[in-house]
Amino acid sequence: MTEQNADPAVEQPVAAAPPRPGPPPPRPGPSPAAIAPGVPPPTTPPDTHGRVDDAGNVYVTTAAGERLVGQWPEGDREAALAFYRTRYEGLVVEVDLLERRIVSGSLSPDEATTTTRKLRESVLSAQAVGDLDALAARLDALEPLIARRREKRKAERAAKAARSKTAKEAIAAQAEQVAQGSDWRQGANRMRELLDEWKVLPRIDKQTDDELWHRFSSARTTYTRRRKQHFAEVHERRDTARAVKEKLVVDAEALATSTDWGATARAYRELMQQWKAAGGAERDVDDALWKRFSGAQDTFFGARDSENSKLDEEYTANAEVKRQLLVEAEKLAPVRDAKQARETFRSLADRWDAAGKVPRDQLADLEARFKRIEQAVRGAEDDRWRRSNPEGHARAADTVAQLEATISSLRADLEKAEAAGNSKKADDARSAIEARQAWLGQARSALSEFSG
Repeated sequence: MTEQNADPAVEQPVAAAPPRPGPPPPRPGPSPAAIAPGVPPPTTPPDTHGRVDDAGNVYVTTAAGERLVGQWPEGDREAALAFYRTRYEGLVVEVDLLERRIVSGSLSPDEATTTTRKLRESVLSAQAVGDLDALAARLDALEPLIARRREKRKAERAAKAARSKTAKEAIAAQAEQVAQGSDWRQGANRMRELLDEWKVLPRIDKQTDDELWHRFSSARTTYTRRRKQHFAEVHERRDTARAVKEKLVVDAEALATSTDWGATARAYRELMQQWKAAGGAERDVDDALWKRFSGAQDTFFGARDSENSKLDEEYTANAEVKRQLLVEAEKLAPVRDAKQARETFRSLADRWDAAGKVPRDQLADLEARFKRIEQAVRGAEDDRWRRSNPEGHARAADTVAQLEATISSLRADLEKAEAAGNSKKADDARSAIEARQAWLGQARSALSEFSG
């Protein structure tokens, strides 16, 4: 007892303490018949990893030798060994569990190293009986596995960091591209999406992470500043447009009851051009102003159309008169007597003007038909005048006479050249005569036109 009290590391269990539940039953010692005569019985049943001496001291055997692990002052020695074997079995359970956790990867390499070292220290100093050396060897065998896990984890972290760096570079590049654009709605949404993507990415080395974040953050700031400036300008333009359109509405409403149809219609066209040039105001304001502006136009043009409808009814009779005049006028073509046709058409034209206005949808057709008759009569008159023009007749006759005289002179030259045997002059004279004869035919034809 004195020796045990001097060593605080040696546990002193109470002799009457029962073994823990679940330990294997104690192995039976040798039978009396197995003990050789004259040989004293052993102090404990045979155990390769521990023993209990006569004083109740319990020892464990390791490669380093025997080590006192406790004392069992009273009771069955087999029970003492069973008690300390149970402690050993608890260590076996811990080692088994640690091995499984390391193999499965549920422990990080650092946690595995720390846990293994602590458990090894516990094994080597355990107050237990069993193959502690084998447990320590199993723990030592975990070190290479942990090292491989650490290298694998390091490689995975490096790959993860590389992927994170690539992703963050892409995010920064996309943000910079968005920042230079002018898609103010989708661009803002995209910036928020990029920020969410950035948040879920793991950090990389501080310098690179800070540089990429600075790029990304600067792009967001640039975009936000440009976006705010854009909308400030939009609001300013809308305010200006609202003021302009309010003035145009007042002007349009003032014209709504005018009966000066032509001038007012032109004024509304000018107001519409100014409305389009003013740009857009806020949607609800713009819609309300347009409702007033278009309402004023509708009032004016509705009144004008109503008035025109009344006039169209009055003009229908005029159109019928003009159709009858067209029947008479179209009998003049083709024109045979230009002078008589001119006098008849002049009378028809006076009656045409006196007939008055016609409905707008009939005006173009009636005027086109009357215009064709006018052109036919005028063309015949021009042709008659041209053929009876004395100056023209004199010019045509003079041209014929000149060509005939020239041809006569050329024929004389031809005869002289042939008589002299000058073939070149003869050929030139023939060519000149042929050309003048062609011209003479055209001149005579022109002169014949003045026979009428």
